[in-house]
Amino acid sequence: MPECWLWIGFNVLIFFLLYLDLFVFNRNAHEIKIKEALVSSLIWIIVALIFNAGVFWFSGKEHGFNFLTGYVLERSLSIDNLFVFLLIFTYFQVPAQYQHKILFWGILGTVVTRAAFILGGIAIIERFQWILYLLGVVLIFSGFKLLKGEDKEMDPGKNPVLKVFKRFFPVTTQLHGGKFFVREEGRLMATPLFVVLLVMETTDVVFAVDSIPAILSITRDPFIVYSSNVFAILGLRALYFALAGLMQLFQYLNYGLGVILMFVGVKMLVQPFYHISVLFSLGVIVSVLTLSIIFSLIFPKNKQH
Repeated sequence: MPECWLWIGFNVLIFFLLYLDLFVFNRNAHEIKIKEALVSSLIWIIVALIFNAGVFWFSGKEHGFNFLTGYVLERSLSIDNLFVFLLIFTYFQVPAQYQHKILFWGILGTVVTRAAFILGGIAIIERFQWILYLLGVVLIFSGFKLLKGEDKEMDPGKNPVLKVFKRFFPVTTQLHGGKFFVREEGRLMATPLFVVLLVMETTDVVFAVDSIPAILSITRDPFIVYSSNVFAILGLRALYFALAGLMQLFQYLNYGLGVILMFVGVKMLVQPFYHISVLFSLGVIVSVLTLSIIFSLIFPKNKQH
C-alpha cells in the first residue's frame, strides 16, 4: 500500500508523540491518577481514529476497515497485558511514580520488536503458505488456554532472560531514583528498574506470538498491520493507569479474549477456502468483547484469596 516515505513519516509521528508524552507532559516523575490516565487514554484513541479516517480517505474503505478491525482486535488482546503489567510491578514493588517511565520505554521497545515480528511474519507467510495453518492452530490453542485460565500463571522472577542477565551483569539492591544504570565504585550496574523493564520486554515477546498471527488473519498489508498494532500498543500505558484499580471487575474478559483468539484462528484456517469479511470479523470481535465486559459487571465472581 504505502511508499517508503509513508513508513518514515508514520514512525516520525509516533516518536514525536512519544517524545511529547515523556519529555513534555510527563517530564517529572509522578503517580498517574485515574483522571489523568483516562484523559490520556481518550487522546490516544482519538489520535488513532483520526489516523484511521486518513486511511479511509487516502486508501479506501477496504484498508480503512482493515485498520479499524486490526486496531480493535489488537487493543482487545493487549488488555491482557495489563494484568501482566500489574503482576510485574507488584512482584518487583515498583513505586507508582516510576511506573510511567518503565511503561514508556517498554512500549517503545515493543514497537520495534513488533515491527520485526510483523515484517518477518508476512515474509514467511508469503513464502510458505502452509504457515497459515500452523498459525491458526496456535491461535486456537492460545484461545483454549485462556478459556481454561492457564494464561495468567506467570512468575516474573523465573523469567529465563532475567536469570541469564543477572549472571553476566551486576544489579544493585536498591533503586536510584528513576535511573536504569548507575556507577558504584567505578563499576557500571543495572538498577532494579532496568530489571523490571527487561522482564516486561521479554514477556511481550510471548504476547506477540498470539497478537501478530491474529492481526495477520485480517490483512497482510504490512503498513496496516504495523500501524494498527502500534496505535493499540501506545494506548496501553494510559489504559493501565486508568484500569489498574478496576481490572478485577472484568473477570470474564479473558474468556472473551479466548473466544476471539479461537475465532481468528478458525478464520485463518478456512481463509484459503472461504472468505470471512472484515466487517463480520469486526462485529464478532466487538460483540464478544462487549458481552464479556457486560457479563463481568452483571455476574461478578467472588474474589479468590
